[in-house]
Amino acid sequence: MSINEVFMPALSSTMTEGKIVSWVKSPGDKVEKGETVVVVESDKADMDVESFYEGYLAHILVPAGETAPVGSAIAFIAETEAEIATAKSLANSGDAAATPVSSPAPVAATATVATPASQNGSNHREGRVVVSPRARKLAKELKVDLNTLKGSGPYGRIVAEDVEGTVKKDKPPAAVTPAPVPTPTVIPVAPPAPPAPSTPAPAPAATPAISSSVAGQVVPLTTLQNAVVRSMVASLSVPVFRVGYTITTDGLDKLYKQIKSKGVTMTALLAKAVAVTLQKHPLLNASYSDQGIVHHSDINISVAVAMDDGGLITPVLQNADIVDIYSLSRTWKSLVEKARAKQLQPQEYNSGTFTLSNLGMFGVDTFDAILPPGQGSILAIGASRPQVVATADGLFGVRQQMQVNITADHRIIYGADAAAFLRDLAKLIETNPQSLTL
Repeated sequence: MSINEVFMPALSSTMTEGKIVSWVKSPGDKVEKGETVVVVESDKADMDVESFYEGYLAHILVPAGETAPVGSAIAFIAETEAEIATAKSLANSGDAAATPVSSPAPVAATATVATPASQNGSNHREGRVVVSPRARKLAKELKVDLNTLKGSGPYGRIVAEDVEGTVKKDKPPAAVTPAPVPTPTVIPVAPPAPPAPSTPAPAPAATPAISSSVAGQVVPLTTLQNAVVRSMVASLSVPVFRVGYTITTDGLDKLYKQIKSKGVTMTALLAKAVAVTLQKHPLLNASYSDQGIVHHSDINISVAVAMDDGGLITPVLQNADIVDIYSLSRTWKSLVEKARAKQLQPQEYNSGTFTLSNLGMFGVDTFDAILPPGQGSILAIGASRPQVVATADGLFGVRQQMQVNITADHRIIYGADAAAFLRDLAKLIETNPQSLTL
């Protein structure tokens, strides 16, 4: 007989604290070994957390919406129903790190009793349904039986779209217009108060306001935003330099138009071009460590993606130099969908060796990017625009050109290294873009 503590797990190497998104189990509920008991928000994703032990969820120490340091107790699991009262007394005493009561195996009983849920390709694990927090909340509101659904999310996970799709089949479209359910990490914002009867409603502003902000109110940073803050502060200690280059994109634009209908994205084309060029410049794919230069065996391209509810995440196109452009594009589409749903696995966002930041898609001409911790280089890509240029035959012509700027760690990479990389990248894009489809 024993009472076991549920600890806040470390879901990533950079995680120092986690936020409780939701408790899947309530106090008094039976808990099976390997069953999901709580959903925790790490730096970049929401993760199902399973119990190592069988018993009863006796008492919750950290309620949904609150945060706790990694390794701290967040709940008690009692081995028997009779021990639930003992667990509550233990919690009320304030001794959240107490040794388990009457434990026959003290070492095992004090170990972390939660771990990220494994993914096995099915949305039913040992008779249980794997559901995203948003889908679970939406199903409860719309009274949808989750056991009747087939998940379309990663590894068969049931996502909000599966719940909404079922309701749309059962009711006329006009009757199903559920309001978007915010992710648990977004601080709920009260709607603006209606104007007084004697005052006409103000005209809308010319520029839409950011939905997550309210004038005069301080909105706490989300877990993801806090992770970005830590990374940016860490980057300040790295001596960096920047080099710019102008690349003509007529050939790349023509290729994109030819294969766009096959699902190829410009992001995948740019990532592929960078990855192929890095084969000739492995130093640009390396990173610094106290022991020396770390040369990575794979070329994994991180691509910065802005999240709808604030923050930034960098899904990774692994082995982008050897994966064909069509598979790379499909992978990128899947990664973006998972990033928006906060379902990326750690290896899908923390395994990058080189980063792209493409603000050109927003019409930005040129900018400098901040070097991510643990990498040696990041490439900032501006918009491609028509420019009047002098041609090789001494005449003037109009060419599509984009400006790229690389930020590099000067401890291991020097100006000539970065310049040579940009020169070869430009040569590939300008003279042989068709090779990216081979």
